[in-house]
Amino acid sequence: MAFGDRTLWQGLDLDINAGEFLAVLGPNGTGKTTLLKVLLGLQPLSSGSVIVNGRKVERGSSDIGYIPQQKSFSPGTPLRARDLVGMGVDGDKWGLLLRQAPVRRRVDELLAMVGATSYADQPVGKLSGGELQRLRAAQALATDPDLLLCDEPLLSLDLHHQKAISALIDARCHVQDTAVVFVTHEINPVIDYVDRVLYLAGGQFRTGTPAEVLRSEVLSDMYGSHVEVLRSHGRIVVLGVPDATTHHHGESEGEHGPL
Repeated sequence: MAFGDRTLWQGLDLDINAGEFLAVLGPNGTGKTTLLKVLLGLQPLSSGSVIVNGRKVERGSSDIGYIPQQKSFSPGTPLRARDLVGMGVDGDKWGLLLRQAPVRRRVDELLAMVGATSYADQPVGKLSGGELQRLRAAQALATDPDLLLCDEPLLSLDLHHQKAISALIDARCHVQDTAVVFVTHEINPVIDYVDRVLYLAGGQFRTGTPAEVLRSEVLSDMYGSHVEVLRSHGRIVVLGVPDATTHHHGESEGEHGPL
């Protein structure tokens, strides 16, 4: 996959199975978001193809759900929580306020599924980041997708909401057999759920279990300099990653912290 005159990755042949949780890791600018755009049908590949459920991927496919990064709404936004979820059910149709009973029932089911019933009629501008991410998860699951794409869904959330959203996505994956592609800088909140890792760096990639990929020798080989991977109490910490201005695993740029 090329972006301008720069190769993001090359020769990436990746099969993602039903019920598999794939974490996509790597520095900024290595193509993690581009990969999601390719899977969403928004970005063509330089070469090769993408197949979902035996068909070439198409923009707006109901087979694919998408949870974006956490973004807030203006306090005065005239949209309720249930309206936001409803856009995932009938967002391709006109008439936000004229929904039929089956649509309302489906919205209520989705709200209950993500634990958002108690604030279903609250304006979205007054909800917390964690509450909004639950709604975006419900919206993404509205079409009962076979593939769920998550773009840094835990970013800026506190630990409580990180755990809640992570558990919700894991349940969808390992209980309902949905394939999950989870882009993140911070694997520790989901380390117990991850089946496989795709690590992108310097135009290269590595795939395997977290234990196979997140090792000093593997990352050192990718970066061409020594990288130390430490494990402590179930957490993974990466030290010595080159170019700290573009690679981070925590909340702030340049942090060499938990991966």
